[in-house]
Amino acid sequence: FSAGWKNRENQVPADPQSLFKIASISKLYVAAASAKLVSSQMLSLDDTLADQLPELVGRIENTEKITLRLMLQHRSGIPNFTDQPDYPWSNPPKNNKETLELVLNKPADFEPGKEYGYSNTNYLLIGDILDRTLGYSHHQYIKREILVPLELNNTYSLLSEVDLDDVMSGYFVGYDGDIKYNDFINPSGSMVATAQDVGIFLRALNDGSLLNDDEQAIYTSIYKYEH
Repeated sequence: FSAGWKNRENQVPADPQSLFKIASISKLYVAAASAKLVSSQMLSLDDTLADQLPELVGRIENTEKITLRLMLQHRSGIPNFTDQPDYPWSNPPKNNKETLELVLNKPADFEPGKEYGYSNTNYLLIGDILDRTLGYSHHQYIKREILVPLELNNTYSLLSEVDLDDVMSGYFVGYDGDIKYNDFINPSGSMVATAQDVGIFLRALNDGSLLNDDEQAIYTSIYKYEH
């Protein structure tokens, strides 16, 4: 079943095959991929930002204290790029390096591990770490290890992979356009999927059929089953 408009302006009704920009639900897929790589010992939850992305030493505060675990848990203190007053919501940056520039050389929000502060920047950096660890895009890894085994044939890593006519329109107060055209490429929120595919993924993540026991224990220790 479905309800509402796929396109409000043209009054195209929603349908169960419609794709959604699933935004920060994407973080669950990235966290699950991270748990798999930690379980296989390709990464450690104690790896620091300084270890993994040494070029950021001196440009992000506390890189030697910020671990992969803290970034996954939003306890790093790294400022959130979407909270910056100059973040261009109507035309998001077209590459992650440009996005990261918005928070470089800014003071930390808090000492690592001392507080919780939701930050999209954490997952931008995790995406970079996964790419370097794998030697190829983490999108490919997520497809091979998560999407294909669960037969999630209507889940995509990026908006550019789909026909925009298949994507639900989106709106927010104060913006006159359709936000489905705003291509958000960051690992913290770039994925596109049908509602059914998201439901299948969430069920598998919760019932233990996606991850093995070790991976499940790691995931449970680093990320809440929410979003």
